[in-house]
Amino acid sequence: MNNKTLLGLAAAALVALLVAVRLNHSNKPLNETTEQTRFLLPGLREHVNEVSQITLTGADNKPVATLKRGDAGWTVAEKSGYPADLIKVREFLLKLADATLIEQKTSNKDRYAELGVEDVAGKDAKGVLVELAGLAQPVKLIVGNYNGGGGGGTFVRLPSEAQSWLAKGNITVEKSAPNWLRHELTDVQAARFREVVLTAPDGKVLKAAKAAPGDVNYKLADVPKGREPSSDFAANGLVSTLAGLRFDDVLPAKDAEPGDKVYKAHYVAYDGLIVDVQAWEKDGKDYARFKASLDATAAEIQIKTDQAVAKTQFEAKQFDAKQTKPDAGDKAPADGKPEAAKSAPDLTPPLAISDPAKDHNERLAAINKEVADLNKLFDGWSFVLPVYKFANINKSMDEMLKPLDDGKSKLDPKNLGKKPNTLVGPGATMPNGKL
Repeated sequence: MNNKTLLGLAAAALVALLVAVRLNHSNKPLNETTEQTRFLLPGLREHVNEVSQITLTGADNKPVATLKRGDAGWTVAEKSGYPADLIKVREFLLKLADATLIEQKTSNKDRYAELGVEDVAGKDAKGVLVELAGLAQPVKLIVGNYNGGGGGGTFVRLPSEAQSWLAKGNITVEKSAPNWLRHELTDVQAARFREVVLTAPDGKVLKAAKAAPGDVNYKLADVPKGREPSSDFAANGLVSTLAGLRFDDVLPAKDAEPGDKVYKAHYVAYDGLIVDVQAWEKDGKDYARFKASLDATAAEIQIKTDQAVAKTQFEAKQFDAKQTKPDAGDKAPADGKPEAAKSAPDLTPPLAISDPAKDHNERLAAINKEVADLNKLFDGWSFVLPVYKFANINKSMDEMLKPLDDGKSKLDPKNLGKKPNTLVGPGATMPNGKL
């Protein structure tokens, strides 16, 4: 074998070795510590705030949700433009922007379904097609199954490519339009209300109220003779409907009208806030409409009461400060400042005292703004309520009561006809003749 032949064989072997190394290297998983770290959607991190629409499409090319960004924020088109959950939308976009490719998966379209990355035109497709608009280059991505049993990550594929990937993180997509809504509706704490009046479709009324703002429990009104509340706090739940209220779904008011059987709730707060509710059942769901208003007289009374309390509290603070004021002969500590002076209370008068008119106007403006903000959420919509919230609206008096416990002991049938044991003084005996 001559030198020329040996050189040729050596060159061929080197080429084969380089090809083998390259193939082995390309089949290794990608991770954040390697030079091959790649973002799932390069450039999205720098331009995520430019996304103006997210379109989600599911199996059989059916729309899941269309999220649009406008002057008032993100909305859900399938829900007639009701506000979307901003936190959920932003979290989803950031997950997409931060997702990196871990390793290559199948490029065989016959195996896409195993990962949930098949074309969503199929009626049994498991993934969701995500489209991002507003960017210089629109994005299309099929998000498949979460790799829960294999160390985490989500299977993905660009529709324009055959290669599928495992991407870092859980970027699976909510597959229901209502799940993209902002579900928080009201959070008016129960203790703020003076009373609630519930009126059933048959006209029967159930009323609960507090005698004073500081009372812990609400009392039922017009309890029938021979009955009493099932517990001291039984009525408290009736006033908790508007606290932490989240709805399940929402529809335009014209698409969900009250039927003939309507429950009404009238909530009255000490500060003048009033919320009226109409609620009804239809097709297994519990619906409600809300309207806020202001009792101006009650608002004025509450403001004057709050200002009087503020004045009393401030005067008490002034009195305490005078009582703790050091005498002229008191020996000062090493730093030269009397101990009482170090812990002296802040005697700056609150606005309710320094400028009652301004305080009044600010308080009144705040409650008016609250009413306006609530009606901005309420107007034009019918809401589907959770069952446990609706249950506080359709309560009846009978559900709140139990038979009256008059405190009288009940006779044991075995003792009927027997004289009770008595002690009438010194020397008294029991029935058996013994003490």
